[in-house]
Amino acid sequence: MTTYPHLLAPLDLGFTTLKNRVLMGSMHTGLEETKDWNRVAEFYAERARGGVALMVTGGMAPNREGGVFPGAAGLFSDDDIANHRIVTDRVHGAGGKIAMQVLHAGRYAYSPECVSASAIKSPISPFPPKELDEAGIEKQIADIATAASRAKDAGYDGVEIMGSEGYFLNQFLVTHTNKREDRWGGSYENRMRLPVEVVKRVRAAVGAEFIVIYRLSMIDLIPNGSSWEEVVLLAKEIEKAGATIINTGIGWHEARIPTIATSVPRRAFTWVTKKLMGEVSIPIITSNRINTPEVGEDVLADGCADMVSMARPFLADPHFVAKAAAGRSAEIAPCIACNQACLDHTFSGKMSTCLVNPKACFETELLVEPATNVKTVAVVGAGPAGLSTALTAADRGHAVTLFDKAAELGGQLNMAKKIPGKEEFFGLVDWYRTMVSKSAIDVQLGTEATADLLAGFDEVVIATGVAPRDTQIAGQDGPNVLSYIDVLRGGAKVGKRVAIIGAGGIGFDVAEFLTTDDSPTVDLDAWMAEWGVTDPEAKRGGLADGGPKPEPAVRHVTLLQRKSEKLGKRLGKTTGWIHRAALQMKNVEMIGGVNYERIDAQGLHVSDGEARENPRVIEVDTIVMCAGQVPMRALADELEAAGRVPHVIGGADVAAELDAKRAINQGTRLAASL
Repeated sequence: MTTYPHLLAPLDLGFTTLKNRVLMGSMHTGLEETKDWNRVAEFYAERARGGVALMVTGGMAPNREGGVFPGAAGLFSDDDIANHRIVTDRVHGAGGKIAMQVLHAGRYAYSPECVSASAIKSPISPFPPKELDEAGIEKQIADIATAASRAKDAGYDGVEIMGSEGYFLNQFLVTHTNKREDRWGGSYENRMRLPVEVVKRVRAAVGAEFIVIYRLSMIDLIPNGSSWEEVVLLAKEIEKAGATIINTGIGWHEARIPTIATSVPRRAFTWVTKKLMGEVSIPIITSNRINTPEVGEDVLADGCADMVSMARPFLADPHFVAKAAAGRSAEIAPCIACNQACLDHTFSGKMSTCLVNPKACFETELLVEPATNVKTVAVVGAGPAGLSTALTAADRGHAVTLFDKAAELGGQLNMAKKIPGKEEFFGLVDWYRTMVSKSAIDVQLGTEATADLLAGFDEVVIATGVAPRDTQIAGQDGPNVLSYIDVLRGGAKVGKRVAIIGAGGIGFDVAEFLTTDDSPTVDLDAWMAEWGVTDPEAKRGGLADGGPKPEPAVRHVTLLQRKSEKLGKRLGKTTGWIHRAALQMKNVEMIGGVNYERIDAQGLHVSDGEARENPRVIEVDTIVMCAGQVPMRALADELEAAGRVPHVIGGADVAAELDAKRAINQGTRLAASL
């Protein structure tokens, strides 16, 4: 008897059967643009080996004007079909099924050639779109159908037509972007004509025995978005047009509501798809913030959908399904929804990967193979850098000893997990504990490593992390001054009025910690109220009347930095705006371009700019230091002075905030090379 009877049950589509209810959702990784088709094939084949029922590729452009950016991948020629056949053959050889997503970006295309329903520029692209005429619309329909036909020729098991997230088809559906007065605009019957016609033409192009998924926006989260009545009507018409499955899209890319970041509650939008169950007879897939087999099982058992879509969890662990089926769910490397190595990379033009699993998208390059020369390896520091090194080295067969002066594994992850909205870090630390317990690593906690203790090892890895930087502000030793470590780890008493010195990632995290009592991330109703989300049946687009209504801040916080730039400018590309908005809703005062003159019992004395103008005091009870870090590398320096050559990684190498992405990547790659 399986622990996950709903999740692992097969799904009969009539002409084919999916072996379980798990879809690997579409992710634009940048792999297809490398044109290294062996690399692309191995990425998908590894997930097929991991047991997922059906995968969807990153979006493939149906034509040049529909590409997300110039040069975006698509099936434009016989050569493209042959290249994609390498991928599908590899996936099928691994026992998997794969569908190709056809994505027309519309006004979201980062190109002067972009087209849409109306000439209304997107807030996330500098290029105004050309309004399509009748012939132009026909061309887009024909090109999408041709792309689907080529996908079939390339050996794909199906296609997914991207009709959500504010892309091209979605742009025709709502008056927010469709101001037309012809048969493609005006009434909803006219506005939904394009997606329905696309599905009809795609079905005609690919025949009956081919999976056609339509990605339907269930809740737009924008002004003048679709009503629930319109969503249901569209779903019914899409079914009639020939879709096999309806997949779920949540929110447009321009929506000012987070939908997949780590601060969004798990399964936050499955209640939306549950509303559609019974309205159509084809299977419905639900999506967003489903990242464990337990959550997926509960979603299906609750009748919210017929199938669950997970994307980033398959970056974190390609063997998610196989481990769940084998009763090894504790060994699934968790997606913490941080966006740092996946979406942030995608929107920066870099190859996507995963903070937790640097091998993602680098399957043919980052090889972890049995060591030919087994060594004794000492790893000093049990934070993310040290843990990734120790686990990878032990996996290769090296004899690893892990030292840390703390009493628990995790290093500064144990501070990160205390931040409201970062509860997923609990799961990451738990996973590290599980994997270390199952390994042959000799763990020496509560032990401060010395040069003498490390003398007998073949290889020494220093991953001792960072320490707070000395700000050298007069009065910083006063009783009203704390470091972020005192606050997050030591549980120090903090007053009601707080000044935070330093507005990097740690400063923002501490501000969130100090202004928030009960985390809305673990309370869906509170989270929806905080961000102004409501039932689209009650309000068009799912935006609540009156907008966001967060809980009042429990402290008054002033966040300061020396730089004159906007506070939070250097935060994550796809999540920085969320952190800034969350603190603004808590009325956190943000001040840049200041000099820290001194601290006394009255508070923090500051001035502005190089001329030190406008001297004043910010009257607070507590000042918290978050003004950067320095590497803790005293042990490495001692070893080097004695003629040893240690490997220095993570924060001990470069102190850059709490950069777990770089630390885990460094540790994994180092261990793979030992």
